[in-house]
Amino acid sequence: MNKLDENIHRICLIEDDEILGEALVDRFEIEGFSYDWFRRGKEALVPLSHKRYSVVLSDINLPDISGQALFEGLVAEGNKLPPFVFITGYGAIDDAVRLLKLGAEDYLTKPFDVGKLMQKLHSLCARGIPANASTQELGISRAMRQIAETMPRLAGNAGTVLITGESGVGKERVAQALHRARDPEGKRPFVAVNCGAITETLIESELFGYERGAFTGAAKERKGVFEQADGGTLFLDEIGEMPLAMQVRLLRAIQERSIVRVGGERVIPLDLKLVCATNQDLRIMVEQGRFREDLYYRINVIHIPIAPLRERKEDILWLASIFLEEFARRDNGVLHQLDPIAQQALLNYPWPGNVRELRHCLERATILHGGQLITEAMLFPKAGHAPEVSEAGPETLAEFLRACERTYITNVLEQNGGRIADSANALGISRKNLWEKMKKLGLEVVSPE
Repeated sequence: MNKLDENIHRICLIEDDEILGEALVDRFEIEGFSYDWFRRGKEALVPLSHKRYSVVLSDINLPDISGQALFEGLVAEGNKLPPFVFITGYGAIDDAVRLLKLGAEDYLTKPFDVGKLMQKLHSLCARGIPANASTQELGISRAMRQIAETMPRLAGNAGTVLITGESGVGKERVAQALHRARDPEGKRPFVAVNCGAITETLIESELFGYERGAFTGAAKERKGVFEQADGGTLFLDEIGEMPLAMQVRLLRAIQERSIVRVGGERVIPLDLKLVCATNQDLRIMVEQGRFREDLYYRINVIHIPIAPLRERKEDILWLASIFLEEFARRDNGVLHQLDPIAQQALLNYPWPGNVRELRHCLERATILHGGQLITEAMLFPKAGHAPEVSEAGPETLAEFLRACERTYITNVLEQNGGRIADSANALGISRKNLWEKMKKLGLEVVSPE
């Protein structure tokens, strides 16, 4: 069984010999390596293109494709590869030498000393880039690595950051990465608030706090999120949902770097990093008079746009492996694995709910199915497979995504008994946003809760 390991280094083992493979993975666990074991070369092609490995250990003689053909194909694609170590018999040393000329790290002839192999793997892992190094903290796609690379510069800048992207793309994850870059020791607070989830009558006191006796029920003073985040980072999600009246007070707080509690007079100075996020186009909202232009320019000092998951497919299996490890750690259970067809199904699906939908999909599969291996039918149980284009004729990408989004929202509503508030919370959007989506998608719109 491939149990979860806390070690950040992951080995890709490509070996069809069950006895040798079992011996190696048992030793990997003893040595503290995480691993993926593939019995055929073609099974490893997709993971090698989308996951981060510290070392690849591959037999040259495989049942479906030779290790040489596998390596040559990956080299031809031009991707940056981890160190490759090949296993070969005495009769195939010439093949191993050719692979070294192509850029392979080393080769071992059978029978080999497992202890010396482990020493080599540790050496290669120490020399290489760890699997969760800072540049891979957000993803392995070019777009997310570029964002990760800007974190050190942004951390030392006092400007307000605006993160934009569709619901579920991981805006808060980026905000947390920025906070960690500013506070690597984790001593400063990170406070997140969803502006769309707070009622208009309470948002002022939630943001700025209140003094004792400020209103009925205010039995004692309370700090708002601005004060709670003092010295650290304040993340205001769904900033586009903030009422116009509150936008004025927010603008003043940003400009003056201070706040006054509701019912109070004392000016409270603040020292914090403000990060805002939205899935809406604030420029259009400004033109429509729904968002203040001066506030837009004040929060849009540094703009970080996040591409939807369907446009950075390299991150899908990388994220899937992170979520599966998280679930195994949380539930103290066996680490689930995706079979090759399931991996391809994840790559083919457009993910209208982005990273959040991917997480829910995998979590549902691990909860409902006790086996270690996750299949395509477990991920997409209703159809038995990922959605496909209609046989009636080709539909546009917009139509396909609309159908996927409609199905996704319908499923979430069913899971939450039709309750708008709970469904909106599960989707990571405001109730107002959910009502608007339901109306646009032709779903029955219920009365606000």
